[in-house]
Amino acid sequence: MVVTGKSLLNRPETGRNWSRIAISVRVGLAFLATLRKDGAPRLHPFCPVMSGERLYGLIQADSPKKSDLIRDGRYAMQAFPPPREESEEFYLSGVARLIEDPGVRQSVLADAKHMAHESEILFEFLIDRAMYTAGRIGVRQI
Repeated sequence: MVVTGKSLLNRPETGRNWSRIAISVRVGLAFLATLRKDGAPRLHPFCPVMSGERLYGLIQADSPKKSDLIRDGRYAMQAFPPPREESEEFYLSGVARLIEDPGVRQSVLADAKHMAHESEILFEFLIDRAMYTAGRIGVRQI
């Protein structure tokens, strides 16, 4: 299923699928792809935060992903697949924007499931495209 639009996580099936997959191990786990200054892709482990039906990320101030997102906010995010026989994958892409509102920041820090720190930089991940796939993995003994 491929969906496009600004409020994709507000669609019931999209938000449920993202939450079930990305937050399946108590904290959000995903891979975040950004663009380096030279245009090459860079891949980072990442803990996304769902807060108020929006997708955020708290990023360390000295992280290369922070510099990448400030320079060129385009991103791609792949939820870490859950450890089970049924294969489910969730991919998002769009543009990240820096958030400096103290109220939003406090809400996101309160909703974070990982060990977030107040010194981290807050970004909201606006979603232009979402792709969800599901299927059963064939288990083969060797």
